[in-house]
Amino acid sequence: MLSKKTKYGLKALTYIARKQCSEPVLISEIAESENISQKFLESILLTLRKNGLLGSKKGKGGGYYLIKSPSDITMASVIRILEGPIAMVPCVSLNFYERCADCPDEDACAVHALMIEVRDKTLSVLEGKTIADYVN
Repeated sequence: MLSKKTKYGLKALTYIARKQCSEPVLISEIAESENISQKFLESILLTLRKNGLLGSKKGKGGGYYLIKSPSDITMASVIRILEGPIAMVPCVSLNFYERCADCPDEDACAVHALMIEVRDKTLSVLEGKTIADYVN
């Protein structure tokens, strides 16, 4: 299940992209418009800034703005930043692989095989969709 952190991060990025202005967007404006706690949103936007999706400006006229084009920000990249692995089990993760301690043979494991298929189909959707796809 998608965490609130990731859900709100996606909503905030989409809101900023929708503004399409050269001025940074205030956290309070995003929080009010998207019904997100401002304190929680600050933490999310800071994480997105640290990972190169957002820039920020302090002081009067300050706020957050997209560093990348909305069409260059995939849903998969946002989810990985805010959520971590997309794979449901660590033994099939492309970026966060860990062998399952209770599995003697990944190649013979039915769960492993199923989760590879789930991962690949999920990635196909998430890599194929960008923030731009959801800006009206």
